[in-house]
Order: sequence, then structure tokens, then C-alpha cells
Amino acid sequence: MASAHSIPSLDEQFEFTSGAKRKLLIGGAIGLALVLIGAFLLANGSGHEAAGNGAEHAEGAVHASNWMTRIWANIWVNAVYFTGISVIGMFFMSYNYLAEAGWSAVFKRIPEAMPAFLPVTGIIMLITFLLGGHDLFHWTHEGLYEVGGAEYDPIIAGKQEFLNTPFFLARMVFYFVSWYSLWRVIRNASLKEDEIGGTKFYYKSIKFGTAFLIVFAVTSSTAAWDFVMSIDTHWFSTMFGWYTLASWHVSGLAVITLAVVTLREMGYLKAVTNSHLRDLGKFVFAFSIFWAYIWFSQFLLIYYANLPEEAIYYEERFNGYGGIFKAPFFITLFLNFFFPFLVLMTRDAKATHSILKVACWSVLIGHYFDFYTNIMPGTVGENAGFGPVEFGFILLFVCSFIWVISAQLTKANLVPKNHPMLEESLHHDIA
Repeated sequence: MASAHSIPSLDEQFEFTSGAKRKLLIGGAIGLALVLIGAFLLANGSGHEAAGNGAEHAEGAVHASNWMTRIWANIWVNAVYFTGISVIGMFFMSYNYLAEAGWSAVFKRIPEAMPAFLPVTGIIMLITFLLGGHDLFHWTHEGLYEVGGAEYDPIIAGKQEFLNTPFFLARMVFYFVSWYSLWRVIRNASLKEDEIGGTKFYYKSIKFGTAFLIVFAVTSSTAAWDFVMSIDTHWFSTMFGWYTLASWHVSGLAVITLAVVTLREMGYLKAVTNSHLRDLGKFVFAFSIFWAYIWFSQFLLIYYANLPEEAIYYEERFNGYGGIFKAPFFITLFLNFFFPFLVLMTRDAKATHSILKVACWSVLIGHYFDFYTNIMPGTVGENAGFGPVEFGFILLFVCSFIWVISAQLTKANLVPKNHPMLEESLHHDIA
């Protein structure tokens, strides 16, 4: 078994090079250009041709209100998706702290850096709701609550105590402030631990990590209800909180795994072994199966009950709006379950860089489509598609995310040299 002394050096400072910054800026500029081109095409009635969704419309054009809604909806899809990935970094650290697990210590800087993106998505979502919430969320229309009015909806009116703008905004602010604040405490403790050593900051991290898990146990579900499920205001699922958490979790694990593999290929994280990679591969493998289990359980309950107010959710995605959501719906199942299940099934596959990268990219693309099919039908409906606007926003968010996380990685040694569990992590061997 290798000793800690056989490792060349634990001093690894990540360098966010000017070349990497230039590539991200170019990628962001291309993304912005695609968004502007796509918005121009949509605003001038070329949206369906540009999007290529295949739906036939009598007018053959996207009206102004609809194309702007599509812009807001794309921002919302990406912001919700990257919010989940970011907060899962904190979730991963917290349950490892609570379990006093040592295996992940050697690469903990990666999940530790991910929540730094939360202020970005939080601000974007707040602005989007304030400016475009009326277009995205049907329950924001005041006429729905006027008894006897033409728009009165007794079902939505019955949810007014929970679904109202002030309370929604208060919850949104609480989610991001609580998640980010608890992360800052653990992040600062980790940096202090690097300087001073000892176990004081480790036990402080356990305490605040546990507090985060308690908060996240509730807010992960309520955030899922607010950000996604409330778009289809009549519909609800008692499993939706678990469903969204599973989607966020496996996406976050895929990002952690990809980052570890990428940094290894760049010459960093020399202390990470095949055993660490194999365990990360097991996580991605296991939670892709868990997501599929939750997906099937939710679908089966609704299928055999066959209640119209529940079945409409799947009917819209199977056959509604000219069938434009049918392909992404089944692509989601393939990319999120069947493909990673097959490619990560063997032991050696979980420690092979190329296979891990393919599996993780499958999960990340698949779960983007998962949120796309959850959000788009209830916001833009038949005016949805996949064109320059969608590709542009994906590119903008990806480049921004990589930039923020890369900048955060430069602020500390890549290996937490004074972590009490580091020795265990250095000797992690499951061969």
C-alpha cells in the first residue's frame, strides 16, 4: 500500500491561465451572439424555422409575447439547472462531513468551490421572476383570485396562501441566502484549517454541514415546488421534491467527477487514485439508477390512478403541442438511465477517464433535457423549440459556471493539507 511520502507533493495550486480565460470569454461571446441572433429570428417570426421543432401553426410566426416568454423560460431552465449543480457541492461536502468520511478529502476542494456560483444564479432568478414571472407563472395573474371574475380559478385560488408573489420572493431569497451563508462558514473554516491545522475547524464544519442538511432536507423540496412544479399550477406530485433532488444530485456528482478527471489530465490532483475515481463512478452509477427509480415511481402512481388532473402532465409531454416534447422526454430517459447504466456497469469502467467523461456528459445533457421538459411545456407550450437561443444560453451559463469555479479553485491549495482525514484519503484503496 502506498504511503503519503510516495506522493510527489501535496502542494498544488491551480492556475487559471489567461488562455483558459480567453477560451471562456470567446465561448461566452459566441453564446451571447447566438442568443441575440435567436431572439432576432423569434421576434421577426422566424422562430419555428430557426428552432426546428416541426410544429405547424396557422400563423407560422411567434408573437412578441411568446418569443419573449421563450427567452425568460430559457433563462429559468438554465438558472434552475445550475443552481442545483452548485448547491450539490455543499450537499456532497455536508453528508461526507456528517459521516466523517475520509475518502473524498483529497479532492474536496472541487465540491467546495461549486456553491460559489449560487449568487450568480440567485440574482438571475430574482431578476427573471421580477421581470418575466408574469409570463412564466400562471398563478401570478391577479384575475385568478377574483371570485366571480372571468378568470377565476378555484383550484389556484385555493393555493394562494402559498403561491403569492411576496411569499414566493421571500422563500427564494431564503433558499439562496441560507445555502450560501452556510457554505461560506464551511469554506472559511476549510481555509483556516489549511493555515492553522488541528481539528477545531473540522468539527465546526461537521456542525454546520449537519445544519445545512437539515435546512436542505426541507428547502430542496420546497424549491422544487416553487421553481418547477408551480409552473403547472393545477398539477402536483408528492414525489416531485425527491425527483428534483435526485436530478440535481446526480448532475452535481457528474460535474465533480468530470472536474476531478479533467484536473488529473492537466497534471493536478496527483494523489487521486483509481480507487477515488471508482467510488465517484459508483456514485454516478447508483444515483442515475435512483433517479430512474423515482421517475418510474412517480410515473407509475399517476399512470394507474389515471386521474385527469394528474395524467395531463404526462399527456402534454407525450402528445401535446404537436408532440414536440416527445423526443426530449425519451432522450431524457436514455441519457439519464440506460446509457450510464450500461457504460458504468463494469468495475474497470468506473476508473477509466474516457468512459467516466462520456457517462458524465450523458448525465449532464440528459438532466438539462429533464428540466427542459419539466419547465417548457407549462411556460411556452407550442412555441418551444431548440435553436440558437437555447444553445446560446447553455453556452453562456456553462462558461460562467466554469469561470466562477475556476477562480474559486485558485484561492486555496487543491489538496487540503491539514484536513484530519487526509491521511485516510491518501491511503484509500478498494482494490
